[in-house]
Amino acid sequence: MLGACIGDIIGSVYEFNAWKSREFPLFSEKSEFTDDTVCTIAVAECLLDGTDPAVALRKWSYRYPGRGYGGHFALWLKDAGMGPYNSYGNGSAMRVSPAALLAATLDEALAMARHVTAVTHNHLEGIKGAEAAAAAIWLARQGEAPETIRSRIQDTWGYDLTRSVDEIRPNYRFNEICQDTVPQALVSALEATGFEEAIRNAVSLGGDADTLAAIAGPIAEALFGIPEDIRQKGWLRLPKDMRDVLERLYAKSGVGINTPSPGSPPEPRA
Repeated sequence: MLGACIGDIIGSVYEFNAWKSREFPLFSEKSEFTDDTVCTIAVAECLLDGTDPAVALRKWSYRYPGRGYGGHFALWLKDAGMGPYNSYGNGSAMRVSPAALLAATLDEALAMARHVTAVTHNHLEGIKGAEAAAAAIWLARQGEAPETIRSRIQDTWGYDLTRSVDEIRPNYRFNEICQDTVPQALVSALEATGFEEAIRNAVSLGGDADTLAAIAGPIAEALFGIPEDIRQKGWLRLPKDMRDVLERLYAKSGVGINTPSPGSPPEPRA
């Protein structure tokens, strides 16, 4: 979903800066998509076309090399015969949002999430992170209140979502595993009152900022929508082949997507 890509783009500047404030420029000249967006687009395409997730992930990662791929994933990319490597990294949760957009039921969203995740992240915690992220987005799309979503995620997946962003932030450190990324990203979205606040919450934790925001972003998109100025600035930072997949994704889901008018000049990077 576009909310994941925009979260990734905004968070990319702060990934290794341990930023501990909600105050920061949303976009700068350095704001760009990372592996989080590449993998999300790959997942969207494979679900749209019914193709092998592993093939799609390799295809898109080869097309956009050097985007910050994790060490084990980078090894997996180089070996077409390599199967899943028991990962519980947060990559499983940051790329799963298209499943929640395309699924007609929660069970279908979870099945899709497992399908696109197990080709790499077949550890139980990796699957759990993908399922919880997909469920939160799907429930938000059905109009469920944030507190209801919070309770469902806690009851089903056992994540502790009781602490606020302000309570998490002081002692939170950079982390790339699902167990210490997914709950924090969920809280960032569920306690927000709008899309921008959710992204600022996620980045302000001072952790793996692009991935935290890529997980929080699609939940916030489903809850609140994306403000048009943020939508356009994020959209124009994506190459045409990615925008084409996103347009197909939203068209297939029946959900509208507001994109810049054809031929409109690029907005200045702000």
